[in-house]
Amino acid sequence: MSNPDNASPSTHASVTTDANKGAPLADSVHFGTDGWRAIIGKDFNPTTVARVADGAARVFKRHHHSSTENTTSNAAAKVAPTNQADEMSEAAEKSEAAEPPLIFIGYDCRLDAKRYAALAATVVASHGFDVIVSDRYCPTPALCWTIARNRQAVGGLMLTSSHNPAEYLGIKLRMKDGGASPKEFTDEVEAALIDEPPSCFEEALEAFAATRDDESKASNSPLLSDLDDETPTRTSHAQAVGAPASRVQFADIMKAYLAALMTMVDHQAIAKARLRVVVDPLFGAGRGYLATMLSQLGVEVAEVNGEADPTFNGLHPEPIPPWIHVGAEKVVEGGFDACFVTDGDADRIGAIDDTGTYVSSHRVLALIIGHLVEGRGQTGRVIRTQAGSNLLRRQCDRLGLVLTTKPIGFKWIYEEMLRGDVLIGGEESGGMGIPSHVHERDGLLMALMLTELMAQKGKGLRELVDEMLATLGTLEYARRDLRLTPEQKDALLVTHIQTADRTNRQTGIQAAEGAVEGEGDDALATAAYRKLFTALGEELVSVERTDGIKFILASDGWLLIRPSGTEPLVRVYAEATSAPQVEALLNTGCALAQG
Repeated sequence: MSNPDNASPSTHASVTTDANKGAPLADSVHFGTDGWRAIIGKDFNPTTVARVADGAARVFKRHHHSSTENTTSNAAAKVAPTNQADEMSEAAEKSEAAEPPLIFIGYDCRLDAKRYAALAATVVASHGFDVIVSDRYCPTPALCWTIARNRQAVGGLMLTSSHNPAEYLGIKLRMKDGGASPKEFTDEVEAALIDEPPSCFEEALEAFAATRDDESKASNSPLLSDLDDETPTRTSHAQAVGAPASRVQFADIMKAYLAALMTMVDHQAIAKARLRVVVDPLFGAGRGYLATMLSQLGVEVAEVNGEADPTFNGLHPEPIPPWIHVGAEKVVEGGFDACFVTDGDADRIGAIDDTGTYVSSHRVLALIIGHLVEGRGQTGRVIRTQAGSNLLRRQCDRLGLVLTTKPIGFKWIYEEMLRGDVLIGGEESGGMGIPSHVHERDGLLMALMLTELMAQKGKGLRELVDEMLATLGTLEYARRDLRLTPEQKDALLVTHIQTADRTNRQTGIQAAEGAVEGEGDDALATAAYRKLFTALGEELVSVERTDGIKFILASDGWLLIRPSGTEPLVRVYAEATSAPQVEALLNTGCALAQG
């Protein structure tokens, strides 16, 4: 893949700024399932990023003031009535005199990501926030963990485009507990966007131009003996840069985060097992960090795709085939026990066994669920998405756990985490999170969990998967991504997704199970669907339109067609008892999607 932007950084800033001044943001900025993403040098440019940072800062400030006012009112209400007015005034004065609220900003390994982080930080600081920017690229979960453990933090911005190709960059917004911003919050941000750049834009451009990536820090991840649990503050490990009232600092947020991860696994068992693994960060924000931790735990590690390369050498940083072939080949050539793969911002996990065979995220999640319950004595609800495997249901049934299904997007899993009693939540894309750690996915933690499981059981990844499938039964899964014309996509929405009764659109997944939808206006369409699946030897049980259109089959298989929330794609997912049947279902799904 060629470099998505061949202009020099300074030229890049001026050209894109002039080209985008006055552009209406409603047409170019939309927050999808997890953030806003765009092509670097086109819609993702200094002007638009400054506007998005400005809108986000406005909404963070509004929410912070609302929270502060509520806290002040509640505190004042507890004092004696005779002193109520004086006490409320004193509480308000103390609140105003307190330190400014704090925003953390992180960034991944994409072109100019650190420079855009500096630009965004300058804009956010202009709204009265103190801002701490990571002094090196960092995984999204590192930012989230840091936010959640700082009482002054009100949220954060992550400059990343996750698993998208190298030409993309984006912004994820995170709340004060480190969790993903809910739709209501991002809707507010979109509504707060204004057409003109913020008043501090020239200063933000100066910060963009003055910032340089420091690749030497990338390979200098802390040694085990250097790790501690100190979280960054306004003054710890920080270096101030030019910004309003010197409110922007670059600081090390990785040290405390990595230390926390190291406390979560059995060092002795891992060291004793003498495992050999390959780590493939796909040129993303996990590079150096996971390999260093595993090495310090006594694992022999070989890292591939760990160089600094903002083009990702043409790979998509998504931990699924076909992008994981380098790690798979290294495992086989070197006789390694497994390979762990992380995506562009290291919040997703992929795994490969000792034969070079990809282990699906569904199987990884099912293994970790079993490990948490049987190996660690933990319990709680399991949250999956619409595209989650029925293998998870079987595992939860076996272990006596409650399984909750939500629409695709980790923000829906996050909402369930806020409701409580969640053991783990996971997506089909490899994003898995344990809320006792942070309300976010964490690819590095999941790799450590798999390492601990292999070490404690004394078995390789392939053997662990085989044993699990012997108990639960085998289900195969695959996904295809389609690029449709606008006309094809509109036809898909009108013909299949936006027709019929929508009473189950947001919360009725379970309610639809067990009965075929379509006894009313959609009866003819349902009958046609039934014929399609009968020709494949399948019995259609129900049709769900909670998130795209999903066909539930009596064999425990299913087919899902869903427009992507982050890319101009339609994704087709299928699960069945055999790989050939999965392919047959995918062919049917693609034909329906393409019209």
